[in-house]
Amino acid sequence: MRGRHIETFSMYKRASSKDHINGVDRDGILGQSQSGVWKDVAYPSWKRPLPHILVACLSSFLFGYHLGVVNDTLESISLDLGFSGSTMAEGLVVSTCLGGAFIGCVFSGWISDGLGRRRAFQLCALPMIIGASMSATTSGLEGMLLGRFFVGTGMGLGPPVAALYVSEVSPAFVRGTYGSFTQIATCLGLMASLFIGAPAKNVHGWWRVCFWVSAIPAALLALLMEFSAESPTWLYKRGRIAQTEAELERLFGAPHVKSGMTELSKSDRGGDDVDVVKFSELLYGRHFRVVLIGSVLFALQQLSGINAVFYFSSTVFKSAGVPSDIGNICVGVVNISGSIVAMILMDRLGRKLLLLGSFFGMAVAMGFQVIAASDILSGSANLYLSVGGMLLFVLNFSLGAGPVPGLLLSEIFPSRIRAKAMAVCMAVHWVINFFVGLLFLQMLELMGPQILYSIFAMFCLTAVIFVKKNVVETKGKSLQEIEMALIPAD
Repeated sequence: MRGRHIETFSMYKRASSKDHINGVDRDGILGQSQSGVWKDVAYPSWKRPLPHILVACLSSFLFGYHLGVVNDTLESISLDLGFSGSTMAEGLVVSTCLGGAFIGCVFSGWISDGLGRRRAFQLCALPMIIGASMSATTSGLEGMLLGRFFVGTGMGLGPPVAALYVSEVSPAFVRGTYGSFTQIATCLGLMASLFIGAPAKNVHGWWRVCFWVSAIPAALLALLMEFSAESPTWLYKRGRIAQTEAELERLFGAPHVKSGMTELSKSDRGGDDVDVVKFSELLYGRHFRVVLIGSVLFALQQLSGINAVFYFSSTVFKSAGVPSDIGNICVGVVNISGSIVAMILMDRLGRKLLLLGSFFGMAVAMGFQVIAASDILSGSANLYLSVGGMLLFVLNFSLGAGPVPGLLLSEIFPSRIRAKAMAVCMAVHWVINFFVGLLFLQMLELMGPQILYSIFAMFCLTAVIFVKKNVVETKGKSLQEIEMALIPAD
């Protein structure tokens, strides 16, 4: 990892941010002493912040786990709780969690700005522990729904805080790699829910064990965050200078404290206070463009059809004679494999190139689905093309459209509005997610797969054009450099 340091920007350097945003600065590996003489300085260690980032990724693991925990267990849950055969009740078990996630997401910015990133993580873990316990012990539908709602609030709070935290405690040259950890953790959570939930159809009451198990990583998140570093960016904005310096030393080492403080001071324009950020500031004025870019990116991510592919994957695999549980594992393996490749490439190829390639590949994969839904090929050929197109779509999604938006937005938003702007964009994500899930089957029945998949492909191509015109490359640049280049001064 250290072998490619000279190809990237240091998180802490002294130069024009306009130059940094447009190309590699020849002084990128230099530091400045108090006497003004330039001298060589080492890059911050990538090992120091790693344990703290791994703890934060527990929230993403829980997010993935609770997304998938009802996939294999819903049938046995409905039998034990007495609502078997009621599609409305089964739908509520799923959608109640999404409703809670929306509420948790909306307030995530104000919570993480008001209490700090560490306390926000702990607050995220609390409803997950309570909700999982309620779901595991309930004897009726009402208790299950209330438990799922509590879990949902934690799911909504966790991802935006994780994206913030990882971007703020990572050195610039590995921020993309560490930012991919959240996507990998989500995939691992989904895989864990599939493996743990597998016996649910054969072992009576096993679904209760599945919910109890989720309380363990939630408790670990709350406990280990007590010993993790707080975001230096948040501490600096709160005026806690001594604590900021202590956390910078803890995360990057003593030689980088002064340069880190210099970088943080660059974004402190006029002594902005996070407490006076109003919702209207995110929709008007100089912050509107970056918030719009973030919201559109998350909207296009969901409108690409990724959730529709996940919803329909079991049916496609059954048509090919593959059991649904094996099919789900195949999708999970492809998803996590692509996420690992994205982690390797994120700080080499950059965010923008991965996004462009990902959305274009998803459009091609959707084209395969359109052909498979037609009568152009024989029945067996259509079946293989459908399965291959679906797996290719998931692979391309995991290479860019999945992991990049959350990381990219935490980089391009100014520190003053970062938490609240992330909350707004994630709220857009949850709203689009909800409506795609609600309307997909109806639209499939009304339009047919060819037209519907063609619409998804058009959204993917629209995303390619949007990314090409509006997204800037942030690879290797410090958060302060990106902010000063993108946001004009008042």
